Amino acid sequence: MIDGHIHIERGEYTLEWIKKFTDRAIEKNIEEIWLLEHCYRFTEFMPMYDSVCKYSEYIDKWFHKKAGVKELNDYLELMEKVRETDFGVKVMFGLEVCYFKEYEEFVYDLTKYKDFDFLLGSVHFVDDFAFDHKAEHWVGKDVDLIYARFFEASIELVKSNIFDGIAHPDSIKLFGHKTLYPLYEYYEELAKQLSNNNMYAEQNSGAHRRCPATAELGMDKDMLDAMLRHSVKIVTASDAHEPCDVGDNIAQLKKSISIG
Repeated sequence: MIDGHIHIERGEYTLEWIKKFTDRAIEKNIEEIWLLEHCYRFTEFMPMYDSVCKYSEYIDKWFHKKAGVKELNDYLELMEKVRETDFGVKVMFGLEVCYFKEYEEFVYDLTKYKDFDFLLGSVHFVDDFAFDHKAEHWVGKDVDLIYARFFEASIELVKSNIFDGIAHPDSIKLFGHKTLYPLYEYYEELAKQLSNNNMYAEQNSGAHRRCPATAELGMDKDMLDAMLRHSVKIVTASDAHEPCDVGDNIAQLKKSISIG
């Protein structure tokens, strides 16, 4: 089994910290883990977030507490040390990059030739609105419009040809909002574009772990059906931020893929 989305941001860049994740993977019968960081952790990516910080005082404070604490070379050096070490499980290294259409070339230039095993694109902001931080931030928002813009951005992400995969492709559902219209056409187009661009989609347990009352485990069934119908590669992922979360519901997610 694979856990394809594990954040290491809450510890120091040491082999001892990485071993906590690999040891947990062995406990959970996970043969392969994919480690990553949010790109905003690195000073090089900070300019991408100017507009979202201007949009929200909350995000501005959050961002300047979390962002720019490392330089990308710090991460690349850790990546090489881990590759020289046998942890008993296969370890892949990548980066999760927030997608902003206007920064496609910027991201490409920063990430090319960096020898990442994978580059994961994610949509965390819809027209600068941070939809996945707090449920109360949705008050007064046009749910139908935000969902439409989320999936439009997701499709643009795929078409950019920068990334190997898309993270949590329906994380917009986190707080349980529903549209007045069906989402089948968006699911179909996203799956078709992923297939055309040979990209994978995550079957991710993170939203459910965070909001079990409002977010189902993994993708919406209709979305998953579209992915399977278009032969999109599916990678199981915990979206872990602590070693204890490694492997969370991976067996159930793997089973859901086989059932379809």
